[in-house]
Amino acid sequence: HLAAAICVALVLAALSVRLGSYRDYQMAEVAAYVAAVAGLTVLIGLSGQISIGNGAFMAIGGYAAALVLQHLGWPLELVFAASAVAAALAGAIVGIAAARLRGPYLAGATLMLAVALPSVADQYSGVFGGDQGLPVSITTPAFLGPTFPPTRWLAWLTCATALIVLVLLANLGRSRIGRSWRAVRDDEVAAALAGLNVARLRVLAFVVSAGCAGLGGALLAVVTGIVAPGAYTLTLSIGLLTAAVLGGLGSLAGAVWGSLLLVLVPTYLTN
Repeated sequence: HLAAAICVALVLAALSVRLGSYRDYQMAEVAAYVAAVAGLTVLIGLSGQISIGNGAFMAIGGYAAALVLQHLGWPLELVFAASAVAAALAGAIVGIAAARLRGPYLAGATLMLAVALPSVADQYSGVFGGDQGLPVSITTPAFLGPTFPPTRWLAWLTCATALIVLVLLANLGRSRIGRSWRAVRDDEVAAALAGLNVARLRVLAFVVSAGCAGLGGALLAVVTGIVAPGAYTLTLSIGLLTAAVLGGLGSLAGAVWGSLLLVLVPTYLTN
């Protein structure tokens, strides 16, 4: 998996050099969605749980990144880690609360989260900036030179992060935890009789999926330069679910194709 990721990284780096700034921006946007869709693919495809609220976890990651950059000034790697941890903690809370829900009931609970969470920014506008949101700005590293295009740096940064997420999820899917998720997905009763802790595995799947979504939200915030409630509406959650379904549930490569469709199709339909 690591060797394949390195080959893909070299190809993407070469493409970003040949493509223009707009394509670099699109590449960075796709990479941000890949991280979120890959986590959702693992949740639905491996553990068999349905979530329509991953857009809310992206919002948590995005706002966490903006607040950490604004008040603490941490380096980007720590900012991304903090965003993933914040969203993972929220995913743990939601997972524990929804551990006994199945099918449409679980989908309804996560749907409520996607609808309600953006209003928190309006209620606490002094912290989250209200409708105007919070700015997110990063600078191109000095070692790249003063003439290095900022959009190319964004493409490299987000693509490298998305590839790391894909490698980790691919290894996790081949591990004992991934096999346990498949067992729970296929037959919960048989999995419990085999000695698996079904509730803990379901919550763990939510934690992993939410952490990936939070990291995707941080990447998207870095790409767009702002975090605002209007960017994390129910439409985003439905779009993430659509990308996961179209790409193929349980397929990390499908998460890439689904993210490409999510970014490129609206662009070509309007232009």
